[in-house]
Amino acid sequence: MTSDIDLTGKLLIAMPGMGDPRFEHSLVFMCAHSDEGAMGLVINKPTTDLRLSDLLDQLTISPGDDMRNLPVHFGGPVEHGRGFVLHDYGYHSSISTLDVNDDFAMTATLDILEDMADGRGPAHALMALGYAGWGPGQLEAEIAQNGWLTCEAEKALVFETPDHGKWEAALKTLGVDALALSASAGRA
Repeated sequence: MTSDIDLTGKLLIAMPGMGDPRFEHSLVFMCAHSDEGAMGLVINKPTTDLRLSDLLDQLTISPGDDMRNLPVHFGGPVEHGRGFVLHDYGYHSSISTLDVNDDFAMTATLDILEDMADGRGPAHALMALGYAGWGPGQLEAEIAQNGWLTCEAEKALVFETPDHGKWEAALKTLGVDALALSASAGRA
């Protein structure tokens, strides 16, 4: 199944009743989307027992003071032991950074954490463990089955809105009230 749409750099908003409790009220930033599949990071589900400073301690990196209380997010159910940093476009790792679009980039190498600890990292960043992945045509099928809405990703929403308010804030960009959503799909 080839897709006529490219969701790279967009947000997926989980619909009520999607059927997968791991994605209930999730907001997913799409890092890549093509005919080969899709990859994104859940950006509104901080872990309850892990802070970035804890992760840096495990990696023997001394965190900067501004990093001590930053949350680590549940990025998705795939490779949940692997770290990803979604950040603004201005930073590029010396090893590897995926440029998503003119506003966002993603780096999954240790050097970004070292740079962040040294104050040379991106101005805005979100740390996630794991990612959400879809095989060819899988995401398109989930959207057609009323599993997801899509909207533009705005830096203020991704990096500055409190995690507990991101899902509803994304819906509001579409003019949708969360209370008006239905878990049922239909056709007119």
